[in-house]
Amino acid sequence: MAEPAWIAHAIWWQIYPLGFVGAFPADPPPSADEHRLRRIVGWLDHAVQLGASGIALGPIFASRTHGYDTTDHFRIDPRLGDDEDFDHLVAEARGRGLRILLDGVFNHVGTEFAQYRQALDGGPDHPASRWFRRRGNVFDTFEGHGELIALNHDEPAVVEHTASVLRHWLGRGADGWRLDAAYAVPDRFWAQVLPSVRREFPDAWFVGEVIHGDYAATVGASTFDSVTQYELWKAIWSSLNDANFHELDWALKRHNDFLGTFVPLTFVGNHDVTRIASQLQNSAHREHALVLLLTIGGTPSIYAGDESAYRGVKEERRGGDDAVRPEFTTAPEDSDALRLHQYLVGLRRRHPWLHTATTSPLLLTNTQYVYRTAAGPESLIVALNIDDSPLALSLPDLGLTSGRVMAGSGAPPQDDLTRTGVPPHGWLIIQPH
Repeated sequence: MAEPAWIAHAIWWQIYPLGFVGAFPADPPPSADEHRLRRIVGWLDHAVQLGASGIALGPIFASRTHGYDTTDHFRIDPRLGDDEDFDHLVAEARGRGLRILLDGVFNHVGTEFAQYRQALDGGPDHPASRWFRRRGNVFDTFEGHGELIALNHDEPAVVEHTASVLRHWLGRGADGWRLDAAYAVPDRFWAQVLPSVRREFPDAWFVGEVIHGDYAATVGASTFDSVTQYELWKAIWSSLNDANFHELDWALKRHNDFLGTFVPLTFVGNHDVTRIASQLQNSAHREHALVLLLTIGGTPSIYAGDESAYRGVKEERRGGDDAVRPEFTTAPEDSDALRLHQYLVGLRRRHPWLHTATTSPLLLTNTQYVYRTAAGPESLIVALNIDDSPLALSLPDLGLTSGRVMAGSGAPPQDDLTRTGVPPHGWLIIQPH
């Protein structure tokens, strides 16, 4: 299945709306008449200046707490506003050339979900009871969370409900969906849901949240366009922290295999993980992580705040996500981190072939890694050095005649060079001649 053509140029700026606008956690929670969803509009110009082509929204549908305990898929969360606020956001995004990705939770629902309340009141023989999985007489839950009730994905009414939700919001202007906890949902469920939605919205894009397993098999069986590339996310920060580029090289070989089947959603940060600025032990290596994200194949996503080196540690406790999902109140200040994001996103936009580029190693040690990233006749050379010593590069030794330094640390652009160097804990991007 071919992905929609527009995704080849997509770079997402991802936000978690409930935290972003200060709606959760909040005591008391805001009411619909505060129209907090519209606060996101004030950040759309920042997304454009960053170079993003779309906004990937976290949950915006009615829920009781963090958004992943949905109570009504057809209603905007009252803490954010209402349908008119959503329409306004879509219109303002469209006016700036930005697409919208929504976050849909269809593995489980919250305890105030209408059919669950009906099932509780009506007993096991009530038609609504078929919407939910059970273990004996007890409703099943998602990973033991009592407030997250697992849906029964073999129930036709759940299939139709999910397809109806997807169609409804695509009809109101969304361009695609992130499908939450897709790893916990049978692939056959998505294979029933998505074809019917695509018939009405053939240009929509669907990405499943998948953490581990056989990504390519999941894409094939589910009919997703893409899945989240958690393997590569882990390899990027882990190889930089452990001074072990062999781990990264192995992950990139796997990534090449995936690209033969589908284009993964790539990232170094999102709303569910410790921020990259906190994850990396050496702050200089934030640049290496970003260079990797924006020079390898994939559909890149930048988590709001990472472009300004925001910090935040995820903890395994109630409220443990709050630090990585803060409220945004003031525009980010000009900084080296922001300027580097803008430059590298711009480079990505000028080289859209990078969407499907595969990599091949030219030099590999624990602390030094040079790779070619290429698609067809197009290629770039990327040199990463996390050693305390400089890395001398001879382009002929790498099989190149000469090249031009496009960007890097400690080195201005240079034309027609055959030799160059990468400073300690530095990097270079070279365009071969």
